Amino acid sequence: MNTLLWTLLGLFVLRVAGQAMVAFFGVTWLPPMERWYSGLIPYEILLPAQIAIIVLMAKICSDFTRQWGFFVQPRRFFATYWLWFAWTYLAAMIVRFIIQGPTIPVFFHWVLAAFMITVGLWHRARVPA
Repeated sequence: MNTLLWTLLGLFVLRVAGQAMVAFFGVTWLPPMERWYSGLIPYEILLPAQIAIIVLMAKICSDFTRQWGFFVQPRRFFATYWLWFAWTYLAAMIVRFIIQGPTIPVFFHWVLAAFMITVGLWHRARVPA
């Protein structure tokens, strides 16, 4: 489980770094900005939000690795509401894939959903019914 969470975090970090390299350094060996970015949120807001997500994911990964901390104490919230949101989020991104086709943002939304589902299922297996 730790390996899966860290791998999903690593994939998301690579996505954010790749987009930033294109946006700020004009890297040409990566896809152009329009392939990374749907434009729904201005990049000046999106990048800090992505960094905040990375920090949160790293905290979750760290807690699972150490088996100590807020995110590894079985919680009904993660077993129900978090998991429900994660499955809904994944379903919405599948619909987006069907409508838009394969895009970089859709793939990485799947990565985030997989991360959330993994955490939620861990909690669901440990929270008393």
